[in-house]
Amino acid sequence: MEEFDCAVIGAGVVGLAIARALALQGREVIVLEGEGAIGTGTSSRNSEVIHAGIYYPRGSLKARLCVEGRHALYAYAAERGVPHRRCGKLVVATSPPQVGELESIIAKARLNGVDDMALLTGDQARALEPSLQCLAAAHSPATGIIDSHALMLSFQGDLENAGGVLALKSSVDRAQCTSEGIVLHTSDGTALRCVSVVNAAGLSAPALARRFEGLAPSTVPPAFFAKGNYFTLAGRAPFSRLIYPVPEAAGLGVHLTLDMGGQAKFGPDVQWVDSPEDLVVDPQRGDGFYAEVRRYWPALPDGALIPGYAGIRPKISGPGEPARDFVIDGPAAHGFPGLVNLFGIESPGLTSSLAIGRHVAELLAP
Repeated sequence: MEEFDCAVIGAGVVGLAIARALALQGREVIVLEGEGAIGTGTSSRNSEVIHAGIYYPRGSLKARLCVEGRHALYAYAAERGVPHRRCGKLVVATSPPQVGELESIIAKARLNGVDDMALLTGDQARALEPSLQCLAAAHSPATGIIDSHALMLSFQGDLENAGGVLALKSSVDRAQCTSEGIVLHTSDGTALRCVSVVNAAGLSAPALARRFEGLAPSTVPPAFFAKGNYFTLAGRAPFSRLIYPVPEAAGLGVHLTLDMGGQAKFGPDVQWVDSPEDLVVDPQRGDGFYAEVRRYWPALPDGALIPGYAGIRPKISGPGEPARDFVIDGPAAHGFPGLVNLFGIESPGLTSSLAIGRHVAELLAP
């Protein structure tokens, strides 16, 4: 049986950030990834937005780690040359009741330590974005965009420079929690005994945790899959900032985001599905996108939306239920030394990645 100090399961942006943080502490780290490349799951199928930390309940892990992670991520990207842009965002109200919701959003943001937001009138918002239609808007200058794949490659480089190892096509089938360490069994028959194990398997994390022998089932939340479809815009958008509607229950609404090349995309919507493999975008869903987008951009041309891609949010709350906070369970939560399980690491996971890495490293500190 092979022996290792730390194993991180999952080479998405969060898994790589955790592995990097552990390796920089001087620990021996291996990252086990079932696919043939890093970041092929949720990390490559999102909006690539650096969130300010606006929407999350005060004191939640999402609020704290997003704000901390956002500051760290901007500094890291600038230092390492990871392509990014602090473009700002407008959260727009297109009906009178939503204007009051904007004030609540700004108040919640201040409680989270985001103190640079401003409430704009419709005229003030149109002065920034002339093609926009709204009654009022909340301006978040701290919001930005980043090249998520370049970020993951940078994390991988840090990991390997610190002596860490990445093992691709190394799917973990099950594990045993013993008094002598945690034994991982991979799909090729390898058994690996580790002092510390981090389950950062994203969409698969709850299912994998249920295959950890000795771990109480009550410590593993249920898994739900909220598909988000994206449509890309044919031609260039007349916006230089991200445009978000007032949030919906399960997501942030059909918003307009930009990539580093200036290409606009709309989404994600919310479509509850049974399988994380359901990634085909139904072109007919574009009909609903037109209606949503035209609330704030009436001039969206017919035929301008092209089916793009879909991603799956790793939800641990189902349809109609309140959104749950990140769950980052260390030994104090489940009783096994050296084990950390991460569940429900959806948005703002990308923004929070460096902060999550530090948090997990602290949980596993000797």
